[in-house]
Amino acid sequence: MPEDSDWEAYKVPPTRTPVSERTTSVPNPVAFFQTVFNYVVDAPVTFVREWIERQQAKNKYYYYHQKFRRVPDLSECLEGDYLCFFEAEAQWRRDRMVDQEIVEIVRERLGACKQREGPNQFQNCAKEVELLAQVTKAYQDRYGDLGVHGNARTCLMKQKHRMMEERKAQANASQ
Repeated sequence: MPEDSDWEAYKVPPTRTPVSERTTSVPNPVAFFQTVFNYVVDAPVTFVREWIERQQAKNKYYYYHQKFRRVPDLSECLEGDYLCFFEAEAQWRRDRMVDQEIVEIVRERLGACKQREGPNQFQNCAKEVELLAQVTKAYQDRYGDLGVHGNARTCLMKQKHRMMEERKAQANASQ
């Protein structure tokens, strides 16, 4: 690099940005409205939000561990207690959805076992096949033949009729 460099060709930028001179004495309305907004709207909202977050941090609530209380079964509801009927119906629908998911999970496990074992699936996946048979039989016993419009009342009547048939078969066998 040459010792005699031309400093005029490579000027150094100024160290401080020059301040622009105001041409008017009227304050900027945008800055005024921004300041008013910050103090009137933003500061209280931010304060309330931070206070709520501090309160929630004290009481951590994990929604995925929520446990619903069991409502009375339809057979336990009093006559004319329509709220109890509604809650029992909602509980029955939740139970049916849970049972459907259980059947689906067991079915997926069996499919994964068959995929993993290949030709040896019949001997290595026997426990999964047995479990699927038990789960689907239990599901069919409880919810089978109810149709799309099945509800808690028809399911309860189905279970009652099945119990009566079992008692009759037991009485006939003991005679």
